[in-house]
Amino acid sequence: QVQLVESGGGSVQAGGSLRLACAASGSTFRINAGGWYRQAPGKQRELVAEISRNGSTNYADSVKGRFTISEDNGKVYLAMNSLKPEDTAVYYCNARPIVFGIPMPNDYWGQGTQVTVSS
Repeated sequence: QVQLVESGGGSVQAGGSLRLACAASGSTFRINAGGWYRQAPGKQRELVAEISRNGSTNYADSVKGRFTISEDNGKVYLAMNSLKPEDTAVYYCNARPIVFGIPMPNDYWGQGTQVTVSS
């Protein structure tokens, strides 16, 4: 069964940077589009950034100019710069993996990775 696996979370000071990666488990699965979401304690999950298969991107206003979503070699990345304490949250990847060139019928969620930004 395919799973999405996030990596790259951690703790940084304000102004620092992190790069999150999302990959589909198993060598036959790839992702070339999807979104990053985040959920802070007591808040609803929100879209942070998304990238489509044609490469177009969309960002939440709160991260524009600081975060960059990209796709490379079957993985989706989120580069986060100039991090702020309010970026602290669990970050989730959402994507529809491709197997042998064909998108799967459903979207999948990763297990989440914690990002903590201290002031």
